[in-house]
Amino acid sequence: MENLALIDSFSEFKDDKLIDRVTLMAILEDVFRSALKKKFGDDDNFDIIINPDKGDLEIWRNRVVVADGEVEEPNQEISLTAARKIEPDFEVGEDVSQEVKLIDLGRRAILALRQNLISKIHEHDNTNIFKQFKELEGDLYTAEVHHIRHRAVILLDDEGNEIILPKDKQIPSDFFRKGDNVRGIIDSVELKGNKPAIIMSRTSPKFLEKLFESEIPEVFDGLITIKNVVRIPGEKAKVAVDSYDDRIDPVGACVGMKGSRIHGIVRELGNENIDVINYTNNLQLYITRALSPARVTSIKIDEENKRAEAILKPEEVSKAIGRGGHNIRLAGQLTGYEIDVFREGAEEDVELREFSDEIEEWIISEFSKAGLDTAKSILEQDVEDLVKRTDLEEETILDVIRILKEEFED
Repeated sequence: MENLALIDSFSEFKDDKLIDRVTLMAILEDVFRSALKKKFGDDDNFDIIINPDKGDLEIWRNRVVVADGEVEEPNQEISLTAARKIEPDFEVGEDVSQEVKLIDLGRRAILALRQNLISKIHEHDNTNIFKQFKELEGDLYTAEVHHIRHRAVILLDDEGNEIILPKDKQIPSDFFRKGDNVRGIIDSVELKGNKPAIIMSRTSPKFLEKLFESEIPEVFDGLITIKNVVRIPGEKAKVAVDSYDDRIDPVGACVGMKGSRIHGIVRELGNENIDVINYTNNLQLYITRALSPARVTSIKIDEENKRAEAILKPEEVSKAIGRGGHNIRLAGQLTGYEIDVFREGAEEDVELREFSDEIEEWIISEFSKAGLDTAKSILEQDVEDLVKRTDLEEETILDVIRILKEEFED
């Protein structure tokens, strides 16, 4: 059969589960009509009969019989003599249907037609993949590491779809090898040219929220509602939870006995420290809870400027600020308020920066990172504790204590 190569190409696609029979027929007809239009200038008078299941194809050209010498539109009309070569009893004015063999289009046209068919099939597949993953945006997804690039990890799912996990959407402690299964959320899906770019994220707060839904039945069932999630990926996170059923302790249900329920989530996130707190409409109480594990003495709220002042005992200040300022930053993001922390009796204290003529700036900065920015806050600590909480040498700390005692306590 002269169109064997093209018919063989049907079999490559007819079992493709992404393409139903009706859609495949429509694509095939579109491809053939493009080829006919290029060859004959018009395709309106052609009937295309396709059976993609068997690979059958018939193209029929319909023309009107006109008297010899009166053919003006060769694609639309056929002379009486030519018509009678097909059937000897044709008369002027009758319709003639004549089968067109693919070989009549020419070898080059057949190759182009096949290429166009493959291109249309891929375009259809890409559109379907785009729609499929667009609906999955924000959902958990698992795929296998295919290869690792400098700026991204390329994953493949069970269907062979390529998913990109960029470096900036990986948790800092993430380390992957080829063949590893990776879990994240579908962060975004975009069409780049005709190809969908599917981006996964492990740093999004939504990823943590979906992990709660996946691992904690009460969250999945809607008995516990996640009100807000904030994260510093790989470091610390805060999750505000609530329940409309007074019989349920939302925090206890999420954490589990001895942390059993949340342990898997923490491990998935590279040992990210997760604080789960009870949500409340009482703003003062909500900010107090958000600053945990620190114990807050009192809160002053400026609702107009979205600011809050938290008063704490000196030993609680460093807990409220947290390592690298993570705790207070996340508490602010969780509540929507900019939170300032003050020590009880601070009016009798002296800011450490007032000693900048005697203590070097980088040393003051190191103390500040640990939440120690006044003279009292340092003098109230043991030297061993100060060594643990800062990156300073014991000798440097002893020099600072000496300066503070001389200048402050005198």
